[in-house]
Amino acid sequence: MRFAIRLRPENEPFRIPFNHQHMLQGLIYRRIQRVNPDLSLRLHSPKIPKLFTFSLFMAEKRKIAEDGSGLLGYKRGYFYFSTAVPEIAEAFVTGLLQGPEVELWGERFVVEEVKALAEPERLSGRKFVTLSPIAVTTKRVQLGKPRSYDLGPDEPEFYELIRENLREKYLAIYAERPPEEFEMKVLNAKPKRFEVKPGIFQVAWHLVFRAKGDEGLLRAGYMAGFGEKNSIGFGMVKVDGRKERVKRRWKGGEGNREGKTT
Repeated sequence: MRFAIRLRPENEPFRIPFNHQHMLQGLIYRRIQRVNPDLSLRLHSPKIPKLFTFSLFMAEKRKIAEDGSGLLGYKRGYFYFSTAVPEIAEAFVTGLLQGPEVELWGERFVVEEVKALAEPERLSGRKFVTLSPIAVTTKRVQLGKPRSYDLGPDEPEFYELIRENLREKYLAIYAERPPEEFEMKVLNAKPKRFEVKPGIFQVAWHLVFRAKGDEGLLRAGYMAGFGEKNSIGFGMVKVDGRKERVKRRWKGGEGNREGKTT
C-alpha cells in the first residue's frame, strides 16, 4: 500500500532542509501514536522489522536556497509513504486526516489530500528509480576495530545484502520461506551523505536500476523499501516512467472522503 500526501504551506516560499528524514519520521510516528498507541509502541521496538518507508519531502516547484542550507519550495509540498502492513497504513492515514495541521522544521502545512496509489501488476524486469536513496551498511575493521561501513553499488556485497534484506522482509510479510531469485543491475548511481541524527551520518545512493526475480521478493522491496533503514526514510522506489494511478483520494477535513478512481 502506498500513498501520496500533498500539503498546502502556510507561507511561501517554504524551506526544506537537506537533512529532514528524521523530522518526517517523527510526523509518521506521532500520527500513528494518535490513532493506535499500541502499534506505535511495537514499532519502537528494535527487534521487529518496521515494514514501511517514505520518500524525501518534495515541492511542486523548488530551488536551492541562497545560503545553501536546503531548498525553497513553492506551491505545495508532498511526499510518498509505503507499507506492507495494513494496520500501519490505516493508523497513519487516519492520524493525518484527524490532525491535518502539520509542523515540520518550523514550517506549517495543512494536509490537503491523501491519495492511495495503485500498485503495478508486474515488477520483475522493470526499471526502478529511488524516491529516497538506498542505504546498505556492513562492518569493516578500521584502526583495529569493527566499524560501520556504507557500501556502494561498485561493491558486490551491496547486492548480496540487498537480497538478504529482501528475504528477511519477505519472511516477515508472508511468513514462509523466502525465495532466492533476485538480480539487480544499476544503470545510474549518485551518492548522497545525510545526517540522520545529530553527528550520525549515512552515505546512501540515488539509483536508477533494473531488477528481476521472484515477484514476492520484489514486491516486499516495493512496499517496504530496498536496503536498510527504511523506517527513517531510505529505500523507497517507484517504477520508472509509470504514472501512478490513483485508487482512492481522501481530502483534508473531517469526514470528507472521495471514492473516485482515475
